[in-house]
Amino acid sequence: MYSEELFNESKNYFPGGVNSPVRAFKPYPFFVKSAGGSKLTDVDGQTYIDYCLAYGPLILGHADPKVVREVSNQLTIGTAYGTPTENEITLAKEVVDRIPAAEMVRFCNSGTEATMSAIRLARGFTGRDKIVKFEGAYHGAHDYVLVKGGSGAATLPDSPGIPVDTTKNTLSVPFNDEEALTELIEKEGENIACIIMEVVMGNVGCIEPKPGFLEFIRKITEENDIVLIFDEVITGFRASRGGAQQYYGVTPDLTTLGKIVGGGLPMGAFCGKKEIMELIAPNGPVYQAGTFSGNPVSVQAGISTLTQLDDAFYKELERKGNFLRSNIQSIIDDEGYNIQPVGLASMFQIYFNPAPVYDYADAQESDRKQFLRYFKSLLKQGVFIPPSQFECNFISNAHSMEDLQKTSEAIEIALEAAFKKRRRF
Repeated sequence: MYSEELFNESKNYFPGGVNSPVRAFKPYPFFVKSAGGSKLTDVDGQTYIDYCLAYGPLILGHADPKVVREVSNQLTIGTAYGTPTENEITLAKEVVDRIPAAEMVRFCNSGTEATMSAIRLARGFTGRDKIVKFEGAYHGAHDYVLVKGGSGAATLPDSPGIPVDTTKNTLSVPFNDEEALTELIEKEGENIACIIMEVVMGNVGCIEPKPGFLEFIRKITEENDIVLIFDEVITGFRASRGGAQQYYGVTPDLTTLGKIVGGGLPMGAFCGKKEIMELIAPNGPVYQAGTFSGNPVSVQAGISTLTQLDDAFYKELERKGNFLRSNIQSIIDDEGYNIQPVGLASMFQIYFNPAPVYDYADAQESDRKQFLRYFKSLLKQGVFIPPSQFECNFISNAHSMEDLQKTSEAIEIALEAAFKKRRRF
C-alpha cells in the first residue's frame, strides 16, 4: 500500500510521521491524493465519505467551486501585501453582521493565535492576571491553556516545555458545574481577568451546556467584572449563522473564531465589544501583530464561504444533521446499545459510555477500545471520521442524502463491530 510506504518515509522527516498529532492512527494514516464535495480519495485509490472535513472548516465541502474560483482569481493578483485591503473590511462586515458579540474584529492566523490574543486583551482590559478555563477544553496550543484539569486550583502544565510559572494563573473547573465555578469566583473573583470557554466542547467529543448554564456564566461574570470569552473556533458559523452564541441566545464580551472564517485556508479572528477591542495596538497598549494577518488569499476564501451561508443553508444543513442523528438513535434503540449519541446542527458523535456525558471526567469514562473498533469498521466501509473518541464529526452541505443513508448503514455495521456482535443474515 502506497500510504504505508509514504508513512514509513514520513517518519524520517516528521515526528511521528505527521504534522499534527490528531492525524496519527495505527497502523498508519491514509495519505490523501484529492478531495471534492463530501469525498476524500487516498493515494491507494480508496474513496471515503468525509465527516472530519479538516476538523471542521469545510462547511461547504471540499473544493467548493465558488471558493476555488474566487481564491484562484486572488492568487493571480498577489498572495500577501503587508498592507490593508478592501476585502478585509468586506469580511469584517460579514463577521460583525453575523456574530452577536462582534462590534470590532482583528484578523489573525489561527484559532490558537486568536485565543492567545483574546486572553491577553482581557488581561489588559481588566488589569488582572488569572484566567479560568474548563477541564478538558482545548483553546489551542499556547502555553497559558495547555493545562490539565484541576478543581478550582492552579493547574500544572499539560506538556513538557511549559514552565509552571506560566500556568500558575490558569484555573480550571468542570464544565456544566455551577457550584464549582461559584466557589472559585467567590475565592478568586477579584483576580480573574476572564473565563474562556468552548460553548460546545468540541475537543472532548461534543458536550453541550446544560440548560441555564450559559445564562449563569453570563450573569456571574457581569457581577464580578470578568470578561467572558466564547471560543467559537469550532462552532462559529457552524452551530448557526451567528455561531453557538446565537444558537443558545447568550452573548459574551469577546469571541474567538477560526476554521470556517478562513474558508478552508489558515486564518483566525477575535472580536467583541468596541470598548475592549480598541485597546489593541495601534489604538491601545495591548500588542498583537502578524505578518500574514488578514492575508488576502485567506480573506477571499472566508468571503467566498460566508456569503453562501444564509438561513436556507442552515435550515438544510440542520435537516441533514437531524436525519443522521435520528438514524443513529434508531439503530441504538433497536439494538439496545447502552451508549450516548450526541450532537446539534451539523455536528455529531457517539460516546461509548453507558452514562450521559456532561463534562471531561464523564467523557474519559468512554470505552476507547470500542470506539477504535467502530472507527476501523467505518474506515473499511469507506466512511472517515476523526480517529478519536474525543473529537467531533461534521456534516457539510456537499453531503447528499445518499451519503447520509450509506453512512447510517455503515454505522449500524460498525456498532456491531464495536460490540463484537455477529452480523445477522
